[in-house]
Amino acid sequence: MTTAQPETGRTITTSIPARLDRLPWSRWHWTIVIGLGTVWILDGLEVTVVGNIAGRLSEPGSGLPISSGQVTGIAAALYVAGACSGALFWGRLTDIWGRKKLFMITLAVYLGATALTAIAFDTWWFFLFRFLTGFGIGGEYAAINSAIDELIPAQYRGRVDLMINGSFWLGAVGGSLLSILALNTSIFPANVGWRLTFALGAVLALVILLVRRHVPESPRWLLIHGRDDEAERIVGDIERRVEAERDGRPLSRAEGELTIHQRKSVTFAEIARTVFAKYRRRSVLGFSLFIGQAFLYNAITFGFGAILTTFFDVPTGNTGYYFAVIAVGNFLGPLLLGKLFDTVGRRVMISGTYLLSGLLLFGTAWLFDRGSLSATTMTACWCAVLFFASAGASSAYLTVSEVFPMETRAMSIAFFYALGTAAGGISGPLLFADLTGTGKVGDTVLAFQIGAGLMCAAGLVAAFLAVKAERRSLEDIARPLTAAASGPKATTGADPDGSNPATT
Repeated sequence: MTTAQPETGRTITTSIPARLDRLPWSRWHWTIVIGLGTVWILDGLEVTVVGNIAGRLSEPGSGLPISSGQVTGIAAALYVAGACSGALFWGRLTDIWGRKKLFMITLAVYLGATALTAIAFDTWWFFLFRFLTGFGIGGEYAAINSAIDELIPAQYRGRVDLMINGSFWLGAVGGSLLSILALNTSIFPANVGWRLTFALGAVLALVILLVRRHVPESPRWLLIHGRDDEAERIVGDIERRVEAERDGRPLSRAEGELTIHQRKSVTFAEIARTVFAKYRRRSVLGFSLFIGQAFLYNAITFGFGAILTTFFDVPTGNTGYYFAVIAVGNFLGPLLLGKLFDTVGRRVMISGTYLLSGLLLFGTAWLFDRGSLSATTMTACWCAVLFFASAGASSAYLTVSEVFPMETRAMSIAFFYALGTAAGGISGPLLFADLTGTGKVGDTVLAFQIGAGLMCAAGLVAAFLAVKAERRSLEDIARPLTAAASGPKATTGADPDGSNPATT
């Protein structure tokens, strides 16, 4: 590494991005996956538990004067609203203060809010701390996805990102099974069991917080912000660990260098100009993917238990068994299909998973409308739908975290997550609760068809606009705003929005 001047504002030429991308998979990378990815297990636990305990909370003796519709509608929408606002608030700070500081702070916010939900004594308290829990989780999306993409080698980035975002469904399995135990009044009183589920979430968050202390700051972020000596130490330490795993065999030589002008921050005007002018087609892609998956997932995860009890007379204490099945299908989607996003390619896999899940959901709606489904076969249909939808939804986070420049990454993730999720994730639970709450089959069929239509529309957008990002350096997909116009062996970077045929 060479430096021209001793302070921020200087120009440096570095091979650190190339050195990170050429690393073979190692135990160190697994520590990143465990330290950062496990938070989605908590998110899955939260969302699933709330959906499954809705019926119990509305029963006399729960300790809260609340209806099932308020839990799956208002409380669910507040959780998502908190996540959207949290994403925007923390996302900006993630680009300014760094990935590590924010993924510690946001998890601490989540921990505190979840613990306070466990002691809710009135409806307004429950609503408030559902909002604040979402506020912490929203910040996690920006900080975690930024850090993951910047630390994982390019050839593994797609499958790792999908697997980590898909781990939400491991939490969903746990939440489903936990709700079965918590709702068993022969074990816990009706006003205690549901509180213990939230308390357990807080305990798990504390464990993850302790593990996260060992995850380093992103060297790419450090480079941009004038801390290149620290970035060099971190990358050098990673390389020594990886070489030790290889019995001392040296790593391959890193190919490519990047010249950047270091700076402390990027203005909102620059972010807006970059996202909406320079990369406008990528912006359309990001919005489409997020709106489709947000409506489908937030509506179904919050409302599936209500469908089972309303239309199939499944006892509230047994809905967790059914949800555990579709949660397993959701996790298997990113796990089994993830590698294909790095080999077959982003465009084929993103559009394919969205379109397949939408078409399967249309089929499910048709069968449900005919009265051909039971609780078991409905669950099987949803399992098939969500196997593909889960991989597609995870790819939405992957897409917006890799197709915009380094300096805007966290804010871009936050922005697309917030607006896309607000459009689909707040309206989804409210509309879905209204439609399923009528008890009319036709209304629920309509809700299914809306979700299916949005997924298919997003798939068609991806077929035309998805970026060829597989196995490519982040700096090649979207040239950093701080990159110099030229430099020794500088990364060429992609022309925005497809003017370079190799890009899109």
